[in-house]
Amino acid sequence: MFMRIDHIGIACRDLEEKIELFSRTFELTVVAREVNEEQGVKEAMLHIADGEGGGSYIQLLEPLSEDSPVGKFLAKRGEGVHHVAFGVPDVADAMAKISEKGVRLLDERPRHGSMGSEIAFLHPKDVGGMLTELVQAPNS
Repeated sequence: MFMRIDHIGIACRDLEEKIELFSRTFELTVVAREVNEEQGVKEAMLHIADGEGGGSYIQLLEPLSEDSPVGKFLAKRGEGVHHVAFGVPDVADAMAKISEKGVRLLDERPRHGSMGSEIAFLHPKDVGGMLTELVQAPNS
């Protein structure tokens, strides 16, 4: 079902500071920046590598407000890994198959994600406490 790790989402308080840190330390390049009002974040995608199933990235997330999901995460847990995203060939199909296995979905249907992708989230309590995202690349 999974083709690759699409990205690791990292919650941060200062997006520009973290972009500079990851660019300098790991020699990563920013390939996209977006403001996602629906999810309440400013984000940057930093390219790690390309593989057979597509690219892998670090996604840096700064909340637009303290009451957004990432804002609440930062208040409770501080900066760090927020979620892991797996690339899938068809996000709707993956949602159906995973739901059939008893895992709750946080999304009823796929929604817009970074860089034109379609995404959906799984309930962390049903997957070992890890917020998990399914990502279908725009060209899939």
